Amino acid sequence: MTKKNLHRQNIVACIWDFDKTLIPGYMQAPIFETFGIDEEQFWKEVNALPEIYAQRGTRVSQDTIYLNHLISFVKNGCLKGLTNQRLRELGKELVFYPGLPDLFTQLQAVVESRPEYKKHNIKLEHYIISTGLAEMIKGSMIAPYVDGIFGCEFIEAPLPPNYSTQNELPLHMEFEISQIGTIVDNTIKTRYIFEINKGCNKNPQIDVNASMDRVDRRVPIDRMIYTADGPSDVPVFSVVKSNGGKAFAVFNPESEGEFAQNDALLSAGRIHAYGPADYTEKSTTSKWLRLHVRSICDGIVAECEASLNEKVRRAPRHLHDEDARGSDSRDKVATQEELF
Repeated sequence: MTKKNLHRQNIVACIWDFDKTLIPGYMQAPIFETFGIDEEQFWKEVNALPEIYAQRGTRVSQDTIYLNHLISFVKNGCLKGLTNQRLRELGKELVFYPGLPDLFTQLQAVVESRPEYKKHNIKLEHYIISTGLAEMIKGSMIAPYVDGIFGCEFIEAPLPPNYSTQNELPLHMEFEISQIGTIVDNTIKTRYIFEINKGCNKNPQIDVNASMDRVDRRVPIDRMIYTADGPSDVPVFSVVKSNGGKAFAVFNPESEGEFAQNDALLSAGRIHAYGPADYTEKSTTSKWLRLHVRSICDGIVAECEASLNEKVRRAPRHLHDEDARGSDSRDKVATQEELF
């Protein structure tokens, strides 16, 4: 029986970091403002925690220890009543860099702009992979434009010990964030690249650790563009770039330091290019992204057409007198052989 590929591989994926990539600062700012918490003091404490816990003999993740500190604020009353629903509502207050979310639809328009792209049914998907809070991203104005959001998530009202042996659970339960459900740090981000790559996010039957040939992967990494703000995204930049995808860094146009960081990434070969976090239509960043979405689409068309030419031989045709006079006997034999 003829072997069929698992996926058509006609998807282009634009994958985005969030904090300082799509928005100027950190998404937690509306939480602190709403509850009257000193944001600078919070992050100062978070940055000090790894060393404090190390002195106690415990190693913690620098990327995600802030989640535990948020829960401490909830349990101690500073963020009392903070729920996932409240996080989603606060996500509406996030302010994005200029040009968003319009750029997302402009990039979608690129894959609809040429008949050859439509012929091969090429599609574009947007994904966000963030060490921030998934619920806030889901509540933001960017959410309707993306096909998947991967971020940190909290559990409300965790189940008690021996819950499986209890006929009824207590009615009184504190519905506020109480435990960490999902952690995304800068290394775990690479896992979600492979989930998108293999199609696990679309088909739960596919395990991210399953071995798959390149031809069976839903979105080959060389059809991805990863955009992020800097050094903390080096693991994903490396995975995407080393597998043929595009790595692009952005910086706050007002920050000399961020510009220098991106220039260092380019010099070190970590990224293909960098530009300001200005996504308006005429900006160099949006032009670069449109250019390379189109380039990936052209590559898909070329691969599909080459495969078609390789697998489908030319149909036999009637020979006219001028054809016969212009062909030698070997051409005639070859034409007859194509009939069988």
